[in-house]
Amino acid sequence: EMAAWSADLSSALYNVDGWGAPYFFVNDDGDVAVRPHGAATLPGQEIDLAKVVARAAGARAGGGLGLALPLLVRFPDVLRHRVETLNAAFAYAVRSTGYAGRYQGVYPVKCNQDRYVVEDIVEFGAPFGFGLEAGSKPELLLTMSCLVARGSPDALLVCNGYKDLEYVSLALIARTMGLNTVIVLEQEEELDIVVEASRRLNIRPVVGMRAKLRTKHAGHFGATSGEKGKFGLNAAQILSVVAKLKALAMLDCLQLLHFHIGSQIPTTALLADGVGEAAQIYCELARLGAAMRVIDVGGGLGIDYDGTHSAQTDMSVAYSLEEYAAAVVAAVGRVCDRKGVQHPVICSESGRALVSHHSVLIFEAFSATAPAANMMDPATAYLLDELTDDCRSDYRNLMASAVRGDFDTCGLYADQLKRRCAEQFKEGVLGLEHLAAVDGLCEIVARGMGAAEGPRRYHINLSVFTSLPDMWAIEQLFPIIPIQRLQERPAVDGVLSDLTCDSDGKVDQFIGGRSSLPLHELPAHGTRGYYLGMFLGGAYQEALGGLHNLFGGPSVVRVSQSDGPHCFAVTRAAPGPSCADVLRAMQHEPEVMFEVLKQRTTDDGATAAALARAFGSMPYLSFDAEEAAAMSGAESSGMSSDSEGSAAGAAEDDDEEWEFMRGLTV
Repeated sequence: EMAAWSADLSSALYNVDGWGAPYFFVNDDGDVAVRPHGAATLPGQEIDLAKVVARAAGARAGGGLGLALPLLVRFPDVLRHRVETLNAAFAYAVRSTGYAGRYQGVYPVKCNQDRYVVEDIVEFGAPFGFGLEAGSKPELLLTMSCLVARGSPDALLVCNGYKDLEYVSLALIARTMGLNTVIVLEQEEELDIVVEASRRLNIRPVVGMRAKLRTKHAGHFGATSGEKGKFGLNAAQILSVVAKLKALAMLDCLQLLHFHIGSQIPTTALLADGVGEAAQIYCELARLGAAMRVIDVGGGLGIDYDGTHSAQTDMSVAYSLEEYAAAVVAAVGRVCDRKGVQHPVICSESGRALVSHHSVLIFEAFSATAPAANMMDPATAYLLDELTDDCRSDYRNLMASAVRGDFDTCGLYADQLKRRCAEQFKEGVLGLEHLAAVDGLCEIVARGMGAAEGPRRYHINLSVFTSLPDMWAIEQLFPIIPIQRLQERPAVDGVLSDLTCDSDGKVDQFIGGRSSLPLHELPAHGTRGYYLGMFLGGAYQEALGGLHNLFGGPSVVRVSQSDGPHCFAVTRAAPGPSCADVLRAMQHEPEVMFEVLKQRTTDDGATAAALARAFGSMPYLSFDAEEAAAMSGAESSGMSSDSEGSAAGAAEDDDEEWEFMRGLTV
């Protein structure tokens, strides 16, 4: 039966080609591999995820980086391909329709504010004039800095979100630095702030406004759109802003219209309807005298998380990237042609579509509940004869029904017997052994009736709340599959249970409508080495994750395609936050805590050394006791890992990298 299985069958089982194309596939070794350049990836350029994990988590003595799991693997080549593909799709739509304007997108940094992600997008997008979008003051500061250092001079800097005088002043100052900053009015009263800041700084602004459309889509993500949406101006407010700008002789400052139909727009029909409505507003603003030049269609370019290519759920979309671009360009062009308005620059804020594919979260299943066994020990069967008369009556009726094959009646008697025994246990009439014997009997009867065995629980070295926040918060589904052994049949139905002391710390819903995930038996030689990957989670998850139970983020590596023996190189690596880091984030003082605890040690320093290692280690489980015992301060970082360091220079940077642990020297 095992010989009949193949990697191709696993690929079909998990629908890898549905949600993973063109980046992820199952190779002939049964490992999940990455095509960093999409469909243009050559056979010698494919990156095996299992080999990446071996390099990152392997011992330093053996050439590994010694990083603890969970592990976030970033692929900047995939990010480059996403940026280029998005721009190519719009460029083709512009050429094929005769559109007279151009496409010039921005990346909304809220999707993933990681320094290297933002810098990569700006660098890869520079040939296309690709810019950034900010929604808060710290986001504005990072976008300003990145665009000044690396951006195209044509790139847009779109300023969204609620604003105060300081936010608007920063945006205006950015214009003096040569940035194409556009301040988008989310509320009518923000215009007064813009006017005041402009007069104080003597800087003329470029202003946009966000319109509330009538068009919206159903589902969770559609709640942010329509007339009841959180942001934007209705028709009367738009006219009021135009009138105020005209009275101030600033109507020429109004140059951009922004709108947002909602994330994960399901169909191009809905997209075209919303874009057409917004284009009508754009043309009306041009008619009223505004110097309009940009229409910002916002986000909404969806991701096919479940690989079904359908519009039935929030987990998929019924169009390709190319079809999305064609629908947007055609809708804007059609309305502008009808109104005799010059074709505007089309901008989009397609953050989810840009960054979702670029990272993979790798985590380990370290144990699993045992397969169901015969719970009825013949040596304890006599306990059933010690039941009270009413319980023995239920027992006899249960067995008689089982012999007759009357399964409906059998189930009723089994439930009644368990309830009655539970009540008598609470009253002290029966002992724990009696309860166990009755449970075993009822389990045997249930199996004889053909009751399906429930999924087994696989315990994972991860916090759902930290690394998969959308899964528990909004029931978002991401593809999760084993990253190796896929040439073997996954014969176990399992659900995933995380490390946190919280009942919601689980994954029991999976793509494809499954309530369990096909998995393999864990390796017989120990608890290490069964790795799973969560895919398409590069947007939002890192910023939204919290510190429930003080579990911090994962270790991080950046992996680029290279011509080496394994087709990849780790260009940056950083350990995840240590126990000291997460304690410090909650206003604790690890150095003081260590000194207090050290005063209570009574041995020659071994206990204090163990305490120091604990402060410097990641909060997640470590299973190699010998390795943990051998770890010195130089291999147990208490430094924050918010920014990644160079893997190549890890040896030279030891003094700086592990400085904190030497501060806790015994």
